[in-house]
Amino acid sequence: MATQKKTKASKFLTVPTRPIPVDRDRSVAGLLEKMEGAGFGARQLAEAHRIWLDMLDDNSTIYLCGSGNLIPSGMRRLLAYVIKNRFVDVLVMSGTVLFHDIHEILGRNHYQAHPSMSDDELEASEVARTGDLLASQDEYREADEWIGSVINQLEMSRSYSVREFLHLLGRELSEIAHEDGILTAAFKSRVPVFCPDLLETQLSVGIARARFEKKIQFNFDITEDTMEMMQISQRTRNSGIITLGSICSQSMVNMAEISSYITRTMPRGHKYAVSITTDSVPLDIRTPSIGGNHTQLFGKLLKNATTAYVPCDPSIALPMIVTALSQTAAKYMKGRKRPTFTFSAKELGVDVP
Repeated sequence: MATQKKTKASKFLTVPTRPIPVDRDRSVAGLLEKMEGAGFGARQLAEAHRIWLDMLDDNSTIYLCGSGNLIPSGMRRLLAYVIKNRFVDVLVMSGTVLFHDIHEILGRNHYQAHPSMSDDELEASEVARTGDLLASQDEYREADEWIGSVINQLEMSRSYSVREFLHLLGRELSEIAHEDGILTAAFKSRVPVFCPDLLETQLSVGIARARFEKKIQFNFDITEDTMEMMQISQRTRNSGIITLGSICSQSMVNMAEISSYITRTMPRGHKYAVSITTDSVPLDIRTPSIGGNHTQLFGKLLKNATTAYVPCDPSIALPMIVTALSQTAAKYMKGRKRPTFTFSAKELGVDVP
Protein backbone atom coordinates (compact mmCIF):
# COMPACT_ATOMS: atom_id res chain seq x y z
CA MET A 1 0.00 0.00 0.00
CA ALA A 2 1.35 3.41 -0.95
CA THR A 3 2.35 5.71 1.90
CA GLN A 4 0.02 8.65 2.16
CA LYS A 5 1.55 12.10 2.41
CA LYS A 6 0.60 14.00 5.55
CA THR A 7 -1.45 17.11 4.92
CA LYS A 8 -3.29 19.66 7.03
CA ALA A 9 -6.34 17.43 6.76
CA SER A 10 -4.54 14.42 8.21
CA LYS A 11 -5.30 15.25 11.84
CA PHE A 12 -9.03 15.05 11.06
CA LEU A 13 -9.05 12.12 8.65
CA THR A 14 -8.11 9.44 11.15
CA VAL A 15 -11.12 7.10 11.48
CA PRO A 16 -12.20 5.56 8.16
CA THR A 17 -15.68 4.16 7.77
CA ARG A 18 -15.96 0.38 7.75
CA PRO A 19 -18.36 -1.22 5.25
CA ILE A 20 -20.83 -3.45 7.06
CA PRO A 21 -19.93 -7.09 6.38
CA VAL A 22 -22.28 -9.97 5.78
CA ASP A 23 -21.51 -12.77 8.23
CA ARG A 24 -23.19 -15.41 10.34
CA ASP A 25 -23.56 -13.31 13.48
CA ARG A 26 -27.33 -13.18 13.92
CA SER A 27 -27.20 -11.17 17.14
CA VAL A 28 -28.90 -7.79 16.79
CA ALA A 29 -26.36 -6.34 19.23
CA GLY A 30 -23.61 -7.75 17.03
CA LEU A 31 -25.12 -6.16 13.94
CA LEU A 32 -25.36 -2.77 15.66
CA GLU A 33 -21.73 -3.06 16.72
CA LYS A 34 -20.75 -3.49 13.06
CA MET A 35 -22.96 -0.53 12.10
CA GLU A 36 -20.94 1.73 14.40
CA GLY A 37 -18.24 1.74 11.73
CA ALA A 38 -20.62 3.05 9.04
CA GLY A 39 -22.17 6.48 8.62
CA PHE A 40 -25.44 8.41 8.61
CA GLY A 41 -28.47 6.50 9.91
CA ALA A 42 -26.60 3.21 10.40
CA ARG A 43 -23.99 4.78 12.67
CA GLN A 44 -26.53 6.89 14.55
CA LEU A 45 -28.73 3.84 15.24
CA ALA A 46 -25.73 1.93 16.57
CA GLU A 47 -24.63 4.89 18.68
CA ALA A 48 -28.15 5.22 20.11
CA HIS A 49 -27.79 1.70 21.50
CA ARG A 50 -24.32 2.47 22.84
CA ILE A 51 -25.46 5.72 24.47
CA TRP A 52 -28.39 3.96 26.17
CA LEU A 53 -25.88 1.53 27.72
CA ASP A 54 -23.69 4.47 28.77
CA MET A 55 -26.67 6.08 30.52
CA LEU A 56 -27.35 2.88 32.45
CA ASP A 57 -23.68 2.50 33.36
CA ASP A 58 -23.39 6.13 34.50
CA ASN A 59 -26.39 5.96 36.89
CA SER A 60 -28.18 8.65 34.89
CA THR A 61 -31.82 9.52 35.36
CA ILE A 62 -33.27 8.56 31.97
CA TYR A 63 -36.27 10.38 30.50
CA LEU A 64 -38.21 8.59 27.76
CA CYS A 65 -40.41 10.89 25.67
CA GLY A 66 -42.87 9.54 23.10
CA SER A 67 -45.51 10.79 20.70
CA GLY A 68 -47.50 9.71 17.68
CA ASN A 69 -48.69 6.21 16.83
CA LEU A 70 -46.18 4.14 18.79
CA ILE A 71 -48.80 1.75 20.15
CA PRO A 72 -50.80 1.04 16.95
CA SER A 73 -47.54 0.40 15.11
CA GLY A 74 -46.75 -2.44 17.52
CA MET A 75 -44.37 -0.91 20.09
CA ARG A 76 -46.40 -1.60 23.28
CA ARG A 77 -44.56 -4.74 24.40
CA LEU A 78 -41.17 -3.17 23.72
CA LEU A 79 -42.03 -0.08 25.74
CA ALA A 80 -43.42 -2.19 28.59
CA TYR A 81 -40.17 -4.21 28.55
CA VAL A 82 -37.87 -1.21 28.96
CA ILE A 83 -40.09 0.16 31.75
CA LYS A 84 -40.34 -3.12 33.69
CA ASN A 85 -36.59 -3.64 33.43
CA ARG A 86 -35.96 -0.02 34.49
CA PHE A 87 -34.00 0.91 31.42
CA VAL A 88 -35.83 4.24 31.82
CA ASP A 89 -36.83 6.24 34.90
CA VAL A 90 -39.32 8.96 33.89
CA LEU A 91 -41.92 8.81 31.11
CA VAL A 92 -43.25 11.82 29.20
CA MET A 93 -45.85 10.49 26.79
CA SER A 94 -48.40 12.20 24.58
CA GLY A 95 -52.06 11.60 25.31
CA THR A 96 -52.35 9.83 21.94
CA VAL A 97 -49.78 7.23 22.99
CA LEU A 98 -51.46 6.70 26.37
CA PHE A 99 -54.98 6.46 24.95
CA HIS A 100 -53.88 3.82 22.44
CA ASP A 101 -52.08 2.06 25.30
CA ILE A 102 -55.31 1.93 27.34
CA HIS A 103 -57.20 0.65 24.30
CA GLU A 104 -54.84 -2.31 23.89
CA ILE A 105 -54.47 -3.08 27.61
CA LEU A 106 -58.26 -3.37 27.74
CA GLY A 107 -57.88 -6.29 25.33
CA ARG A 108 -58.63 -4.46 22.09
CA ASN A 109 -56.51 -4.45 18.94
CA HIS A 110 -55.27 -2.24 16.17
CA TYR A 111 -55.42 -3.76 12.72
CA GLN A 112 -53.49 -3.62 9.46
CA ALA A 113 -55.10 -1.78 6.57
CA HIS A 114 -54.81 -2.49 2.86
CA PRO A 115 -54.56 0.20 0.15
CA SER A 116 -57.66 -1.22 -1.55
CA MET A 117 -59.83 -0.32 1.47
CA SER A 118 -62.03 2.65 0.69
CA ASP A 119 -61.97 5.53 3.16
CA ASP A 120 -65.69 6.06 2.57
CA GLU A 121 -66.47 2.42 3.41
CA LEU A 122 -64.26 2.54 6.50
CA GLU A 123 -65.97 5.69 7.71
CA ALA A 124 -69.42 4.19 7.11
CA SER A 125 -68.36 1.15 9.14
CA GLU A 126 -67.04 3.38 11.95
CA VAL A 127 -63.47 2.28 11.44
CA ALA A 128 -60.71 4.81 12.14
CA ARG A 129 -57.76 4.77 9.75
CA THR A 130 -54.29 6.13 10.50
CA GLY A 131 -51.82 5.42 7.73
CA ASP A 132 -51.86 1.66 7.20
CA LEU A 133 -53.53 0.96 10.58
CA LEU A 134 -57.16 0.59 11.59
CA ALA A 135 -59.18 0.66 14.81
CA SER A 136 -62.83 0.33 15.78
CA GLN A 137 -64.46 3.61 16.72
CA ASP A 138 -66.85 1.70 18.98
CA GLU A 139 -63.93 0.18 20.86
CA TYR A 140 -62.30 3.59 21.20
CA ARG A 141 -65.56 4.81 22.75
CA GLU A 142 -65.46 1.87 25.16
CA ALA A 143 -62.03 3.11 26.27
CA ASP A 144 -63.58 6.57 26.78
CA GLU A 145 -66.27 4.99 28.93
CA TRP A 146 -63.72 3.03 30.96
CA ILE A 147 -61.73 6.20 31.71
CA GLY A 148 -64.96 7.79 32.94
CA SER A 149 -65.65 4.80 35.17
CA VAL A 150 -62.29 5.32 36.90
CA ILE A 151 -62.99 9.01 37.40
CA ASN A 152 -66.34 8.07 38.95
CA GLN A 153 -64.48 6.29 41.76
CA LEU A 154 -62.24 9.24 42.65
CA GLU A 155 -62.63 11.75 45.43
CA MET A 156 -64.12 14.90 43.95
CA SER A 157 -63.28 17.20 46.85
CA ARG A 158 -59.76 17.82 45.53
CA SER A 159 -57.91 18.21 42.26
CA TYR A 160 -55.43 15.73 40.77
CA SER A 161 -52.17 16.20 38.95
CA VAL A 162 -52.10 14.57 35.53
CA ARG A 163 -49.26 12.37 36.77
CA GLU A 164 -51.32 11.13 39.73
CA PHE A 165 -54.34 10.49 37.50
CA LEU A 166 -52.23 8.39 35.11
CA HIS A 167 -50.81 6.47 38.08
CA LEU A 168 -54.37 5.66 39.18
CA LEU A 169 -55.31 4.57 35.66
CA GLY A 170 -52.31 2.25 35.69
CA ARG A 171 -53.42 0.81 39.03
CA GLU A 172 -56.93 0.08 37.78
CA LEU A 173 -55.65 -1.37 34.51
CA SER A 174 -53.23 -3.64 36.41
CA GLU A 175 -56.18 -5.37 38.07
CA ILE A 176 -57.78 -6.38 34.78
CA ALA A 177 -54.94 -6.52 32.24
CA HIS A 178 -53.84 -9.82 30.72
CA GLU A 179 -50.72 -8.19 29.26
CA ASP A 180 -48.74 -5.10 30.24
CA GLY A 181 -48.56 -1.80 28.45
CA ILE A 182 -47.01 1.54 29.34
CA LEU A 183 -49.37 2.47 32.18
CA THR A 184 -49.45 -0.95 33.85
CA ALA A 185 -45.69 -1.44 33.57
CA ALA A 186 -45.11 2.05 34.98
CA PHE A 187 -47.48 1.40 37.89
CA LYS A 188 -45.84 -1.91 38.77
CA SER A 189 -42.31 -0.52 38.39
CA ARG A 190 -43.08 2.74 40.24
CA VAL A 191 -42.14 4.92 37.29
CA PRO A 192 -43.91 8.31 36.99
CA VAL A 193 -45.77 9.09 33.77
CA PHE A 194 -46.34 12.68 32.64
CA CYS A 195 -48.56 13.83 29.78
CA PRO A 196 -48.06 17.43 28.61
CA ASP A 197 -50.71 17.48 25.86
CA LEU A 198 -53.68 15.69 27.42
CA LEU A 199 -56.22 18.25 26.18
CA GLU A 200 -55.07 17.87 22.57
CA THR A 201 -55.73 14.13 22.43
CA GLN A 202 -58.49 11.56 22.77
CA LEU A 203 -57.39 10.86 26.32
CA SER A 204 -59.37 13.97 27.28
CA VAL A 205 -62.59 12.72 25.63
CA GLY A 206 -63.30 10.13 28.32
CA ILE A 207 -62.86 12.82 30.97
CA ALA A 208 -65.22 15.18 29.13
CA ARG A 209 -67.73 12.36 28.62
CA ALA A 210 -67.81 11.65 32.37
CA ARG A 211 -68.47 15.29 33.08
CA PHE A 212 -71.15 15.62 30.41
CA GLU A 213 -73.06 12.40 31.11
CA LYS A 214 -72.56 12.02 34.87
CA LYS A 215 -72.04 15.66 35.85
CA ILE A 216 -68.74 14.74 37.53
CA GLN A 217 -66.75 17.85 38.43
CA PHE A 218 -63.24 16.49 37.97
CA ASN A 219 -60.34 18.95 38.00
CA PHE A 220 -56.62 18.86 37.27
CA ASP A 221 -53.87 20.72 39.11
CA ILE A 222 -51.39 21.12 36.27
CA THR A 223 -48.98 23.18 38.36
CA GLU A 224 -48.32 20.06 40.45
CA ASP A 225 -46.95 18.29 37.36
CA THR A 226 -44.59 21.20 36.71
CA MET A 227 -43.46 21.19 40.34
CA GLU A 228 -42.76 17.46 40.22
CA MET A 229 -40.74 17.72 37.03
CA MET A 230 -38.76 20.57 38.62
CA GLN A 231 -38.10 18.37 41.65
CA ILE A 232 -36.85 15.47 39.53
CA SER A 233 -34.60 17.79 37.51
CA GLN A 234 -33.26 19.50 40.63
CA ARG A 235 -32.29 16.26 42.37
CA THR A 236 -30.84 14.54 39.33
CA ARG A 237 -27.05 14.39 39.11
CA ASN A 238 -26.72 13.08 35.55
CA SER A 239 -29.56 12.84 33.08
CA GLY A 240 -30.20 11.44 29.63
CA ILE A 241 -33.17 11.89 27.31
CA ILE A 242 -34.52 9.51 24.68
CA THR A 243 -37.12 10.92 22.28
CA LEU A 244 -39.36 8.72 20.13
CA GLY A 245 -41.34 10.53 17.46
CA SER A 246 -41.65 14.31 17.25
CA ILE A 247 -38.98 16.26 19.10
CA CYS A 248 -41.84 18.40 20.48
CA SER A 249 -42.60 15.58 22.93
CA GLN A 250 -39.54 16.50 25.00
CA SER A 251 -40.63 20.11 25.61
CA MET A 252 -42.01 19.31 29.08
CA VAL A 253 -38.58 18.07 30.13
CA ASN A 254 -37.05 21.22 28.66
CA MET A 255 -39.42 23.33 30.75
CA ALA A 256 -38.05 21.73 33.92
CA GLU A 257 -34.65 23.12 33.00
CA ILE A 258 -35.99 26.56 32.10
CA SER A 259 -37.91 26.84 35.40
CA SER A 260 -34.81 26.06 37.50
CA TYR A 261 -34.49 29.76 38.37
CA ILE A 262 -37.54 29.37 40.63
CA THR A 263 -35.58 27.08 42.94
CA ARG A 264 -32.38 29.09 42.40
CA THR A 265 -30.56 26.09 40.97
CA MET A 266 -28.36 25.96 37.90
CA PRO A 267 -29.83 23.91 35.04
CA ARG A 268 -27.37 21.12 34.36
CA GLY A 269 -28.45 19.97 30.93
CA HIS A 270 -28.44 16.38 29.73
CA LYS A 271 -25.23 14.42 29.60
CA TYR A 272 -26.73 12.05 27.02
CA ALA A 273 -29.42 12.46 24.36
CA VAL A 274 -30.96 10.23 21.71
CA SER A 275 -33.62 11.32 19.24
CA ILE A 276 -35.37 8.80 16.97
CA THR A 277 -37.63 10.79 14.70
CA THR A 278 -38.86 11.41 11.19
CA ASP A 279 -39.06 15.16 11.83
CA SER A 280 -37.48 17.10 9.01
CA VAL A 281 -34.26 18.40 10.54
CA PRO A 282 -31.42 20.01 8.53
CA LEU A 283 -28.22 18.00 8.34
CA ASP A 284 -26.19 20.64 10.20
CA ILE A 285 -28.50 20.24 13.18
CA ARG A 286 -28.63 16.44 13.05
CA THR A 287 -24.86 16.04 13.29
CA PRO A 288 -23.42 19.43 14.28
CA SER A 289 -20.07 20.22 15.79
CA ILE A 290 -19.94 20.32 19.58
CA GLY A 291 -20.50 24.07 19.42
CA GLY A 292 -23.36 23.71 16.96
CA ASN A 293 -27.13 23.53 17.15
CA HIS A 294 -27.60 20.54 19.45
CA THR A 295 -30.17 22.29 21.64
CA GLN A 296 -32.59 22.69 18.73
CA LEU A 297 -32.84 18.91 18.60
CA PHE A 298 -32.14 17.62 22.12
CA GLY A 299 -32.89 20.48 24.50
CA LYS A 300 -30.31 21.81 26.95
CA LEU A 301 -27.15 19.71 27.03
CA LEU A 302 -23.97 19.61 29.05
CA LYS A 303 -20.81 20.64 27.27
CA ASN A 304 -19.44 17.68 25.30
CA ALA A 305 -22.66 15.71 25.77
CA THR A 306 -22.95 12.41 23.92
CA THR A 307 -25.77 12.44 21.38
CA ALA A 308 -27.29 10.42 18.56
CA TYR A 309 -29.87 11.56 16.03
CA VAL A 310 -31.54 8.63 14.29
CA PRO A 311 -33.49 9.82 11.22
CA CYS A 312 -35.87 6.88 11.31
CA ASP A 313 -39.42 5.84 12.13
CA PRO A 314 -39.36 4.63 15.77
CA SER A 315 -41.24 1.50 14.67
CA ILE A 316 -38.11 0.49 12.76
CA ALA A 317 -35.39 1.63 15.16
CA LEU A 318 -36.96 0.74 18.52
CA PRO A 319 -37.27 -3.04 17.91
CA MET A 320 -33.58 -3.21 16.98
CA ILE A 321 -32.36 -1.14 19.92
CA VAL A 322 -34.53 -2.83 22.55
CA THR A 323 -33.70 -6.31 21.24
CA ALA A 324 -30.01 -5.38 21.43
CA LEU A 325 -30.49 -4.09 25.00
CA SER A 326 -32.02 -7.44 25.95
CA GLN A 327 -28.69 -8.97 24.90
CA THR A 328 -26.30 -6.37 26.32
CA ALA A 329 -27.83 -4.41 29.23
CA ALA A 330 -27.75 -7.01 32.02
CA LYS A 331 -24.18 -6.31 33.15
CA TYR A 332 -24.87 -2.56 33.28
CA MET A 333 -27.97 -3.05 35.42
CA LYS A 334 -26.35 -5.06 38.23
CA GLY A 335 -24.84 -2.09 40.04
CA ARG A 336 -27.07 0.63 38.69
CA LYS A 337 -28.15 3.28 41.19
CA ARG A 338 -31.42 4.55 39.86
CA PRO A 339 -33.86 7.13 41.22
CA THR A 340 -36.72 5.83 43.34
CA PHE A 341 -40.16 7.36 43.51
CA THR A 342 -42.81 7.18 46.21
CA PHE A 343 -46.44 7.67 45.26
CA SER A 344 -48.25 8.99 48.32
CA ALA A 345 -51.67 10.47 47.53
CA LYS A 346 -51.14 13.68 45.60
CA GLU A 347 -47.40 14.12 46.05
CA LEU A 348 -44.52 12.41 44.30
CA GLY A 349 -41.43 11.66 46.39
CA VAL A 350 -38.07 11.58 44.64
CA ASP A 351 -34.87 10.02 45.95
CA VAL A 352 -31.74 10.00 43.80
CA PRO A 353 -28.86 7.96 45.32
